[in-house]
Amino acid sequence: MIMQRMNLKSRWIWMLFDLLLIYLASYLAWYIRYELRWFRNIETGYYSDLQAYSLLFVGLSVVLLLAFNANQVYNIRRSTSWVDEVYRLTNGVFVGTIFVMAATFGLRPLAFSRLLFLYDAVLIIGLLGLARAARRFLESRLRAKGINVTNLLIVGAGDIGLAVMRAVFAQPHLGYRVVGFVDNDSEIGVTDIGRFKALGSLVQLESILETEDIHEVILTLPWSDQHEISQLVRDCERRGVRARVVPDMFQLNLSRVSVEELGGIPLIGLKVTRFTESGMLTKRTLDIVITLAVMPFVIPLFVLIALLVRLESAGPIFFTQMRVGRLGLPFKIYKFRSMSVGAENQQQELSELNQATAPLFKIPEDPRLTWMGRWLRRSSLDELPQLLNVLQGEMSIVGPRPGLPKEVDQYKHWHRQRLDVLPGITGLWQVSGRSDIAFDEMCLLDIYYIENWSLPLDVILILRTIPKVFLGRGAY
Repeated sequence: MIMQRMNLKSRWIWMLFDLLLIYLASYLAWYIRYELRWFRNIETGYYSDLQAYSLLFVGLSVVLLLAFNANQVYNIRRSTSWVDEVYRLTNGVFVGTIFVMAATFGLRPLAFSRLLFLYDAVLIIGLLGLARAARRFLESRLRAKGINVTNLLIVGAGDIGLAVMRAVFAQPHLGYRVVGFVDNDSEIGVTDIGRFKALGSLVQLESILETEDIHEVILTLPWSDQHEISQLVRDCERRGVRARVVPDMFQLNLSRVSVEELGGIPLIGLKVTRFTESGMLTKRTLDIVITLAVMPFVIPLFVLIALLVRLESAGPIFFTQMRVGRLGLPFKIYKFRSMSVGAENQQQELSELNQATAPLFKIPEDPRLTWMGRWLRRSSLDELPQLLNVLQGEMSIVGPRPGLPKEVDQYKHWHRQRLDVLPGITGLWQVSGRSDIAFDEMCLLDIYYIENWSLPLDVILILRTIPKVFLGRGAY
């Protein structure tokens, strides 16, 4: 009830704010048309002062607010993107503007400028769109500081529970924080999954709700446990905690379920996986095009780095290592050598310094690194030779990190989903924290990427990688 009142209050605030912006846009449209006279001059006798348009602007504002409500502009969910929000605004503006234009020209055909209506529509979309972009930026900054964050408790750590964790972790802008999870499955084991804390079994749910600051509970249990789900929902409601259930449809991840409507009857089916043959061909084409495009700029850098590596320490310029690729097939990865010769043989001696979660091995200040190698690791330039792996079809530019055979041998069942696609030079894990991310969290991000792959997503991740490389955060 409290949340509903807050949402209603926020809705009215945004309607009033939009009203002010619509008036501002209308004034600017009048000023551009009659004072600045852009694109087209005013003929003698056709000048109209601002007062002549005052009643029209009031009517337009009312019509636009009605159109916005019809287009669900004020019922935006957290998962709604800014593009979708602006699309709804644009649709409402055009419908409302056309309606007002038709009405005014029917009553007074020569009284109002048609060009002014165009200016007004563009300015309204621009101002309201910028206001929502500013709101999203402010919300993201506040949520990064723990303000206006919804604390979640996940019930169940099976496939659906892991899917919820992936969605929350990969989309921090949604403003959710997983306090932890509870589960009874002995095969999974009640152990932490990265930053997601195992808080116990289902029978401890009531005590957890009393001791932890939980705002919402998401139940991801198998649909066969309907009686238990109903009881857990009632337990949450008694304590004023919102409970929501993820339907375990055919034991499938919901990202693979499509819902359509036929005369009000919901039709549930399966989505075609994103990595179809055509999808993989498109991704492969993007890899080759980008690799060949950057080669003229990369080759001189290759030569310079190779020379510096050779001058600094004795040993080979390149470091090769067997890694596990798509479908578990081994391949030889290429890197610039960043450590002294024989560094792999010293790993056992340095095991106490390992700060990564199993099965990874990472040391922030690795003593085996050369001076040049330390700089290469920080800048990720040691991975440039992997462009050769991309050209050979063993890797992609974007994808999961390729694991060592001994690491893959330690994978849990759900970890192995990251082997369904070609490994990548960069990926969602790298732009989200790189080596600072625990292995389970890396797998959650990799699987989320696989389930939600698209060509624009690859392009976005490549662009997001560039500042991460220059800043060098989390790289060691």
